[in-house]
Amino acid sequence: MDHLESLESIIESAARMGVELDRDEAERWIAAMAAEADGPLEVDVQSGVYGHRVTMADHSPADLARIRRVAEVVGIPNEPPDVLTALALSGSAAQAKIQRYPADCDFFERVHIRADTREAALDRLGGVLRTKALATYSGPGYRLWEVKWGTHDRAGTVRGDSVEPGAWISWAPEEVRAGVQELVRDDGSIEHIHWSEAPGRPGWAKMDWLVGDRERGILSNASSVIDPTWEAPDGTIVPLDGFLDPYFQEVYLDADTIPLFTRLVGELGADAVDDYVEQLEREVHTYTVRKPNHGKAARRMYNIFRLSGRYAEAAYLRELFDEPVTALYQLAALLETIADAASVGPEVFDRDLLVGQVDQLIMSAVAALDGPDEALMVDRLRRFRALVAGDEVVDGSPEGDVGLVPAASVEVPMALDWSVMHDARSDALRDVDDYFRRVLRAVPSIADYLDEIAARPA
Repeated sequence: MDHLESLESIIESAARMGVELDRDEAERWIAAMAAEADGPLEVDVQSGVYGHRVTMADHSPADLARIRRVAEVVGIPNEPPDVLTALALSGSAAQAKIQRYPADCDFFERVHIRADTREAALDRLGGVLRTKALATYSGPGYRLWEVKWGTHDRAGTVRGDSVEPGAWISWAPEEVRAGVQELVRDDGSIEHIHWSEAPGRPGWAKMDWLVGDRERGILSNASSVIDPTWEAPDGTIVPLDGFLDPYFQEVYLDADTIPLFTRLVGELGADAVDDYVEQLEREVHTYTVRKPNHGKAARRMYNIFRLSGRYAEAAYLRELFDEPVTALYQLAALLETIADAASVGPEVFDRDLLVGQVDQLIMSAVAALDGPDEALMVDRLRRFRALVAGDEVVDGSPEGDVGLVPAASVEVPMALDWSVMHDARSDALRDVDDYFRRVLRAVPSIADYLDEIAARPA
């Protein structure tokens, strides 16, 4: 069955689920995906961004000005000739043309280090990461939230949370600043983990910030996954975490980094696409069998189908990401982000920004839900809004409305109870999982694919 014949069947399935799949637009997109191209890399000369042609087809430059402001916080600067970097948008942030409700602002950064030895490269990487974290510890509209660097080699607890050997070491901002964190062993003894000697010190790292845009009324969790490589004196390039990441979901923000990008991806093997698809399919198994989250599974399946030539199924998934119910995925992610920002204090995040963001989530919930589900979610979000605004919730308001008393009139400081946020987040994740489970299973070819994935060993 060719792409257009598959599309006919999928359009019928979409119609039964109330999903409006535009035939002409889908046919144009499929033709563009199937067409031969001069090469996999595509450069947008006007905006200066570049990436794999399949990813660039879903990228919109409309929000680049805001993205580049966030990139100023996130991006690691070059320190030539020993440290060279290339920053990119990744995941749903790179697919703004179809991801109407991106949950976070995700970045990916290649950090290339020249050093005499691998150990020296790791030392330099650790220093670069800590310098970046301290430089962006806190400022107007942003706050460092977490850095992952190193792996635990002993069991115990850190800040009251259990950790096991092999787990990533999560550093709170104050621990990064001190360069040390405490591990409490099961026998009550305390061990100190030093940043410069983090056990194992693998090259993979991840940094997270809370970033607010007062002008646009947008708050987001901005994360950057670091993919570091070491160049030995003989010119050999070695991935410091043992794996050179492919580039099939990234949009790079500066065309000046093309030489570095070209050199690094030139190290990828001939089976890079197959290996990447295999990795994504393992994640699909996780999010449909072990830890159900069919929204996350759908995002990965979209990339699998594009890269493996199943364009009709990809066109269907492409349309799903624009449906109002997918806003619940964003809602679930942003609730926790807003609560975290509210706990930092008004000197970093303007309270009006946070309240405005909750108002946007209320509107998206109204558009996504109906009946009792809508009423319950809106009630929870209004209570959450009251907490964020610093108001006291008064029970017993008429017709179920939430009555508010300005915080200034409350004599005893109110202890913030975020349980309403956790309830709303749990419901949103359940609803979006149920939705994607139904709409994915509604297409026979996708249902067959999910059955095949489920039958594979974990």
